[in-house]
Amino acid sequence: MQRFYTLSQNISGDKITITDKGQVHHIYNVLRLKAKEEVMFFDDRSNEYKTEIVKSSPESIILKVKEKKKLTITEKARITVACAIPKNSKIDDIIDKLTQLGVDRIIPLKTKRVIVNLDDKKRQTRLLRWRKIAQNASLQSQRNNLPIIDPVRDLKEVLSCAQEFDLKLIPTLFGERKTLKEILQKFQYKNILVLIGPEGDFTPDEVAVAKQAGSIAVSLGDLVLRVETAAIATLSFIRLNENN
Repeated sequence: MQRFYTLSQNISGDKITITDKGQVHHIYNVLRLKAKEEVMFFDDRSNEYKTEIVKSSPESIILKVKEKKKLTITEKARITVACAIPKNSKIDDIIDKLTQLGVDRIIPLKTKRVIVNLDDKKRQTRLLRWRKIAQNASLQSQRNNLPIIDPVRDLKEVLSCAQEFDLKLIPTLFGERKTLKEILQKFQYKNILVLIGPEGDFTPDEVAVAKQAGSIAVSLGDLVLRVETAAIATLSFIRLNENN
């Protein structure tokens, strides 16, 4: 059965109305779903709906809710990845992969060595695209919720909220560092922030500021990893450690 995401504002009683052009096109023109066919939806309030199409047209899809249930959210650590924006739109792939791996929040990060410059208009356009990528990746991986995708922020902005996290990690290539394994084995963390630097790493000043805010410098091994590899490897290790 096909599964889709919708905002709770599109649900009224036992009726769901879909007017988003992209979603309507996918249901009506691509999947060619018609009246009386069943479809699953989940919303932004952790509810899941078994529905039946009442009306399908190029303008809107109207569905009747046949069954509603509250989704169970697993009690795992909430993980936020603040990732420096690499060149060549690789941030799109990072958002897609991190979403599939179960990240809770992604913050596109502007650091001193990030070479991608986005004006206000481009930032807004990219943010909409990134959120759409996260939505599609959530559907593909059958997640029960969507990760939060923040607007582009600088390191100072991210660290200003450092007190929200009980573990803050900054993988870096230089200086005194610990391994992820030894950090994660010490305690059961509930809210984790991971800072991923750009090509060329964070500057020494940025690492120092992050440490002052309580971040722990960690090593990801002997090899120098690309931004996207570092982000995926770190999140994968944390999630794997939770299951052991």
